[in-house]
Amino acid sequence: MKTYQDKVHLWGRIWMVSALLMMISIPAIISVTLNEWPHLQSFLQGLFTTAIIFWTVTTVEVFTFSPMLGSAGTYLGFTTGNLTNLKVPSALNAMQGLDVKPGSETGDVVSAIAIASSTIITTLIIALGAALLIPLTPLLEAAVLQPAFDNIIPALFGALGVVYIARAWKIAVAPIVAMLLIFLLIPGTTDLVGIMVPVGVVIALISARILYVTNKL
Repeated sequence: MKTYQDKVHLWGRIWMVSALLMMISIPAIISVTLNEWPHLQSFLQGLFTTAIIFWTVTTVEVFTFSPMLGSAGTYLGFTTGNLTNLKVPSALNAMQGLDVKPGSETGDVVSAIAIASSTIITTLIIALGAALLIPLTPLLEAAVLQPAFDNIIPALFGALGVVYIARAWKIAVAPIVAMLLIFLLIPGTTDLVGIMVPVGVVIALISARILYVTNKL
């Protein structure tokens, strides 16, 4: 008899492969229908330029986010995308609100429900936004709103971070200081946020270990 985790991995793989095939099928169908195909050299150049960034970031995200989201949440989150600024905060906030631990069976279920709910809501909002895009264009392009759009992700993670930092502020000091110094002193690192996330995680783990060994936690 298959366990819950066995079923999660089975259907998770099926849906991820299905989603990948659907994504690939769209440009393939367009090319077949219009009999227009990209030049191989241009295609490989664009693929390499994109893959060298996204493959690295995606690999890092799998190892960083999977322990937080659990098996079901990981499959669902990586299939629907938009993890950093939506799915991960939704899952963590839901688990915190219900006082369950990431990585536990209960946390796995809560994470999956939170990610599924955020995906449905996001889809509805995008559909509504697409329908209202033209009427709302003057408002969205207003200069007074641009600072707000530029700071959506910092505001999101700032609000979420305050909760977790308050719970273990001693552990948060080292990674925050280290990341600030790296971003301020090394030009270009602001464009490598996906890669710097695991660096901050490693620093936090080392800091937590040192504080634990020295009985300062």
